[in-house]
Parts: sequence; structure tokens; C-alpha cells
Amino acid sequence: MNVISRFLLVLLCLLPAPVWAASSPWQHSDEMAVRLISATEGTGGQAALLLGLDIQLAEGWHTYWRSPGDAGLPPSIDWEDSENLAKLDILYPAPIRYSAMGMDTVGYRGRLVLPLRATLAKQGEPLRLVGALDILLCKDICLPKHFPLVLELPVAGGTLHSVEYPLIQKALASVPKDEDTKLSITKLTRGSQAIQLTLNGTEKLRAPDMLIENDRSVTFEAPKVTIGPNGKTALFTFALVGELPEGESLAKLPITVTAMDDGHALERSFSPEQHPIVETSKSIAAPPKAPDTNSTILPFWCVLLLALAGGFILNLMPCVLPVLSLKLMSLIRHGGNAKQRIRHSFLSTAGGIVFSFMLLAFATIGLKATGQVIGWGVQFQQPLFLVFMIALLTFFAANLWGFFELGVPAFVSDLVDPHHHPKLAGDFATGALATLLATPCSAPFLGTAVAFAMAAGWVEILSVFAALGIGMSLPYLAVALWPRLASALPKPGAWMVVLSKILGFGLAATALWLLGILAAQMGKSGTVLVGLAMAAILFQLYLRHKKILRFLTIPVIAFALLGSCGIAYVATAPSSHAPEMGAWQRFNEETLARNLREGKTVFVDVTADWCLTCKVNKRFTMTRKAVQDRLFGKRGVVTLQADWTNPNPIVTAFLNKHGRFGIPFNIVFGPHAPDGIALPEILTPSLVIEAIDKAQGPAKACPAGLPDGVSC
Repeated sequence: MNVISRFLLVLLCLLPAPVWAASSPWQHSDEMAVRLISATEGTGGQAALLLGLDIQLAEGWHTYWRSPGDAGLPPSIDWEDSENLAKLDILYPAPIRYSAMGMDTVGYRGRLVLPLRATLAKQGEPLRLVGALDILLCKDICLPKHFPLVLELPVAGGTLHSVEYPLIQKALASVPKDEDTKLSITKLTRGSQAIQLTLNGTEKLRAPDMLIENDRSVTFEAPKVTIGPNGKTALFTFALVGELPEGESLAKLPITVTAMDDGHALERSFSPEQHPIVETSKSIAAPPKAPDTNSTILPFWCVLLLALAGGFILNLMPCVLPVLSLKLMSLIRHGGNAKQRIRHSFLSTAGGIVFSFMLLAFATIGLKATGQVIGWGVQFQQPLFLVFMIALLTFFAANLWGFFELGVPAFVSDLVDPHHHPKLAGDFATGALATLLATPCSAPFLGTAVAFAMAAGWVEILSVFAALGIGMSLPYLAVALWPRLASALPKPGAWMVVLSKILGFGLAATALWLLGILAAQMGKSGTVLVGLAMAAILFQLYLRHKKILRFLTIPVIAFALLGSCGIAYVATAPSSHAPEMGAWQRFNEETLARNLREGKTVFVDVTADWCLTCKVNKRFTMTRKAVQDRLFGKRGVVTLQADWTNPNPIVTAFLNKHGRFGIPFNIVFGPHAPDGIALPEILTPSLVIEAIDKAQGPAKACPAGLPDGVSC
């Protein structure tokens, strides 16, 4: 052995033993890898240890911060099976914000180390850390992942830094601190609808951001940021989302604020009692939003005029056409009658309409007061209501077929008109039925008025619904004012009996349509039983004049109605309804946001089986070749369909987000319309095509000089 070899051997003997990484084995999936790491080789005599959760995410995937924002879940770890562990705290490095289509989420991508502070139950003893990690990963889709993790640390080596120590220290340095050399929060102002914070930097701010948290379920929009003239200050305005929970106010809300800029991060907690820089101001309001056609604020008198016009147009909507038979019969029946009788009859029908709208108004106020989901036509999502409507239409059809007479008690008739005794009950019921069948429709002007009412107080709700009722009853009020409109018609005769029987089939067809809607909510078997019950009612009413069957009338009707209601009550409605076959995809916010991030144009159709206007739009607009070419052609768009046939909180939230409370609702998003272009209730091919073109922007130019056989 030469001199050099001997010298190297001596050096090797003098070197300390190698420092091995204190880490658990990697746990892998296609989307990520994760392991536990320690900053030291052992526990030594320490009471607390610095550890880390080392996460490597695949390209394009991200996970979430402790407060994920509008969507997502933070990582969750169960340490219950660990040994010699008293407590373990997760420290979160400063995250980044992901924004798409008005949705804000907060999290991480790439390589992430979450520092962990472990407090030992007994000093001077080894630690066996056993964790069960649950983490949510998102890219085009979101995937929940579960990983078992085990890390054992002996007592020896408690003072030696492991090779993972620099990795943990780097992550620890990016965890927001109470104080920062470059950033400071100099002012906090609390308003009734927003909170403002002023961030100061010792140098010009590059890309400042701020996150706000609380433990009272109070949510805020993404902040509006205003940079000061010198570039060293930034004013963040956090507008309140929705209404504050009962008993809460922004003036008394404890908050935690995380401010970030250019690698620096600051975290502070504020409460009115602890921090003198807090100021309370009633003058702060939510920052103004960009104006759009859906959020234009109208004077209240304009809203009432829109409600009046929308109510009148409801008479012409396809939802109300099934009761045309009742309207025709009410006109024909009065042909040649006295003016007084005509006036009473049509005023009664108008009263039924207004009365029904006021009932809807009070129901809306009650639901809103209890925090329930409200929307125009949502009663058609309830099987019990559908059974009630089917039974009502069955009785009206039987009445038109002459199976029984619908009258009003004599003492009530005497109070109204002791001479003519008009059958006001049928007239009043006609108005009520027309109103109930009108509620699935969202006529022009009606959507704006209803959206205003449902977002306002009880006075506005009552006023708007009263205007809707008066608007819908205008044709009847006109006949009551000018009775000659009805008295000029031919006098009733034998021909009227034949016409009455024909028109009765119109109501029967409406009942069958409602049975179809009922089938989508509680299945075919239950719907068949309800249909058989209605058939039994018709059969019994038809035979009620026969002495042998007369005593069965009330029991059969009662049994059929109670049985139908019982079936509707116990039947389990499916949680969602599949979208139409074809190129339509099922709507969800994640799919919408993903396609917008990729620069695609998205057409969203909110529909329901009970929405006749939706079906009219599909029949006369969406099936047109020009529209089909724009939706599914070479420059096709992503088509998402949201089904509101049954109660669906996701769809309801989407409607409310865009200021809508009824359907049909169609909106187009795209590179040139990130906030969406909302379409009117009644669609035309030109409206749809223009909105798609506007959202999509101009087509890319085709390069010149392409080889033969190659095209764009």
C-alpha cells in the first residue's frame, strides 16, 4: 500500500459515520408521491420535533390549502395509531390562488413540504409516527387519495440534522409569520357589507395577494385590489357573500389574514377588542361589480311594470295553453247572458288568479325566512304537488265531460248575487288552476321581476307577485269591464256539450303530461299506481248516478287520493336526472371551470321535464341546423346540461349566482365572455348563434401555403 493510499484510508477512518435520511418509504400513485421526513435522526431528549410531509404532485395536478376557497378540501391526517405522540400541528406554507369563472380556490402545485411540529408524550423515548393521509387532488377531475404513512425515530441522534433538514427548513421559511421585514398590515376597516385592509411594503409590491379566514361560516368574495400611487401600498376590499348568519356582524367578526408578495408572507389575527388599528365604518360597501345585462338595477316602479307585462304574457305561454279549454268554456258559457252575471263570473276568475299569486308570495316569504331554497316553479319538483295537480285536472276533466257538476253553496251565492246564483266556485278555480300551471314558465320580463323580488324584502315580494297576478288577470278584467266581449258570442246550446267533452280531453292530456313528470321523480311503478287511482276516480264519477254504486263514490275518491299522496310521499325521488342523450354533458362547476381554463366556449342549458318553455326552445331553436352546426360543428362548443327536474342544490346555486330564480336559463361562456352571456327565456336561432360567436371570438386565420390535402 503506497503512501497516498494509506493517507486516504486514515481520512476515511477519521470521517464521521454517514448521516442517513430519516424518512418513511415513498407512497406512490399516478398523480402524486408522498412520504414523512424528519429534521433530526432521532428524538434525543427533546420535547418537540420538527418533521415534514413531503408531497410531489404530477404535472397539472394541485391540492388545497387549509382554507380551500370556493371548492376543494384541505389535507387531513389521522395520527391516532401513533406511539409517544401527544400532539401534532400542520404548518402551511404560503399558497397560491387559482381563479376560474368567478370561482376562487387556494392551494399548491408541484413539490410541497408541509412542516409538522410533533409534541412527544414522553421525552427521551422513541417516536413511532403512524398516519393515514386523505388528500384531494384536482386537474381535469378531482380525485380523493388515501395513503398510509409510518416513520420510526429512535432516541439516538436527536441532535443530528438529517439530510432532509434543509428541505424542511426551506418550507418552514415560507410559512407566514406574525411579522415580516418587508410587509405590514397598517389598517383594518370593517363595514356592514365589506372589510378593507391596507398592506404596506418597504419596497414596491410586485404581486400582492391576501386571504381572509374566520370560524363563523362567513364567506367573502375574492378581494378587489387597489395599488397606491407609490406602488408600496395595496388596499384589499373583501365583499360579503350573501347574508350574515343570525347574530353575526362584521364589526365583531374575528378574522385571520394572510398577506403575500414576492416570496414574503405575513399572517395576523384580528378582533375588535385586541387590535386598536381596527376601525368600524358603515360607509364601506361591497365594491362595484362590472355592469352586465343581468345585474342592472332598475327603479322599483319599472320592476312592477315588468311584472305586470310578464304576468300578462303568461296567458300566451305554452305552460298555460293546456287550460285554454277552461278559458274557452268560460267565454262560451256566457254567450248572450246578462252583463251582471258575466261581470261577476270574470271578476271571480281574476280573483282566483290574484289570490293564487298572493299565496305564492306568502309561501315565498315563509321559505325565505326559514332559509329554504326558493325559485320560480320549484313546486313542480315535489311529487305531492304533482299528485295534487293531476287530481285537480282529473276532476276538471270529469266536470267538462258531465260526470258531475261543480257548484258553490247556496248561502255563498246569495251573498254575491241572490238573483242569478252564478257558479263562482268553478270560475275562481279556473283562475287558480291557470296560475298553478303557469308557474313552470318564465316569460319575458317575468324573470327579471321575480329575481328582483326574491332577492328583496317581503314588501317587494308581495308587490311584485300582486303585479304578476293583476297582469295575468288583465284579459278577465277586460271582459268584466266590457261584458259585450262575452255576451256577443252565440248562446249556449247542444253544440256546447259536444265542445265541452272535446275540451275535457285537453285537461286529461295535461294530467298525462304531469304523470310523465312524476315518473321522472318517483319511478314508473309509483306513477302507474297514481294513474290507476285517477282512472278509478273517473270511473266512479261516471257511474255515480247508478244507485248500486252511489255509496262508493266518497270512499273510492278518498282512498284513491290518500293512496296517491301516500305513494308520492314514500317514493324515493332520484337524486339527479340524466341529461339528454347525445353530445350534451352533465353540468358541474368543475367541468365548466376546466373548459374555460382551456380557452373553450361553453353553452350551459338549465332545463327540467316540467318546463314546457324549455321544450319549446329545444323544438323550435336548438334543433335548427344552423344552431346545431354552431354547437356541434367544426368550431363546436362544449355543451353542458343542468337538470332541475328534481331539487338540485348545485343547479339552484348556479341559477342564484347569475341572478336567476326560474327556468329556462341558457348562458354562454367563452374566452371573450368569461362571466357569461345570459340569453332571454324565449330563444331564437339568431340569439343563440350571436351569443356563441361573441363569447368565442373570431376564428383563427388559416395559414397560407398549406400542402395539398392539408386543411385547417
